[in-house]
Amino acid sequence: MLVAILHNIRSLHNVGSMFRTADAAGVSKLYLVGFTPAPVDRFGNFRPQLSKVALGAEKNMPWESRPGKGAAPVLRLMRELKKDGYEIYALEQSPRSVHYYRAVAKPGAKIALVVGNETRGLPFAILRAADKILEIPMRNAVVRQAHHPRRTGRGKESLNVSVAFGIALFGLKFYKR
Repeated sequence: MLVAILHNIRSLHNVGSMFRTADAAGVSKLYLVGFTPAPVDRFGNFRPQLSKVALGAEKNMPWESRPGKGAAPVLRLMRELKKDGYEIYALEQSPRSVHYYRAVAKPGAKIALVVGNETRGLPFAILRAADKILEIPMRNAVVRQAHHPRRTGRGKESLNVSVAFGIALFGLKFYKR
């Protein structure tokens, strides 16, 4: 079983894309945490910018909103999922990260994939609480923030969060469990 936690994703288009990708990959549920927008507004109307990209997945994909500030709502959710037997995988560049295709899940594992904000990524507290940190290796024109352990000083730092989400999801989905 595979669930995903979207922490502080700002763009409605990114969230819509993640709904569509999660639906295609067979994700059981999406958790929209922090200020990640829900598919419906406070009046119960579907958000056109999200729906335009999700193409109906926002109506089929199970989701739950967990608003709140900082890392606290994600950490609470991670504790709940761990009690239910989930392994928590964070998708982020980190000195502790392993390439996403090298992560090996236990047979029959229940996995929660956590992704973070488009510019800030995931807070350190979430990375520390994760069972594994996965990274998509960047080749060629790559530049990372000054704090990144493998900073090279050229090109782009990372992929768009919804693209990275899709790569990681399908990578996890096809592991032999």
